[in-house]
Amino acid sequence: MIHLLQTDTLKQIASNVNNAISHADKNGDGSLSLGELLSMGGWLMYPLIGLLLVAIFFFVERLIAIRKAGNIDPNFMNHIRDHIVNGNVSAARSFAKNTNNPVARIIDKGIQRIGKPIDIIEDSMENVGKLELYNLERNLSVLSLVYGIAPMLGFLGTIIGMLQLFYSISATGEFTAASIAGGIYTKMITSAAGLIIGMLAYIGYNFLNSQIAKVTNKMEASAAEFMDVLQEPTR
Repeated sequence: MIHLLQTDTLKQIASNVNNAISHADKNGDGSLSLGELLSMGGWLMYPLIGLLLVAIFFFVERLIAIRKAGNIDPNFMNHIRDHIVNGNVSAARSFAKNTNNPVARIIDKGIQRIGKPIDIIEDSMENVGKLELYNLERNLSVLSLVYGIAPMLGFLGTIIGMLQLFYSISATGEFTAASIAGGIYTKMITSAAGLIIGMLAYIGYNFLNSQIAKVTNKMEASAAEFMDVLQEPTR
């Protein structure tokens, strides 16, 4: 008898799940597309999708900016060295000023300070480096915000869905496994979506940070090389 009751309950659960899937299956092909599956998550899927689009936009924007900043001519410092060693400071300044990348702007500041004590030159270049680093890291906080908010928003959607489900049960008095199973899995869609969006934003955030570290290393290496050039005797 118990076995038969369990079997009936399982059949009822499966029936409820199938009914929910059939209701979401708009084209009636017997399977759920991604759009149909996401539509079962409720209205909180809209802000989650918005967070995903925001994360994609700022990831691409920062990636382009960082790649551009890291695109440095390998012979840049050789040209600067040749001009300075030959005593042609104005040509070195013009060459650095006409090169659009963080390294060139740091070196340009150092060239402007030639003739002053070494520590003043280093401080000036360091200040420019800090500004360049700030520009590289700009809007990265948006990605960190997305990977922090998206999972919580997804979990909130699940909580809201569960509250609605239990309110419906309390109002109707129907409290069976079958009455719960038909809709409970749809409430988990927001949690899954939030976690996926959060993970993607987290991966993007750390990837961009690694690219910024590479550009920062180039800036520091070029600044150190420039200071060495200043110690070389002019011709």
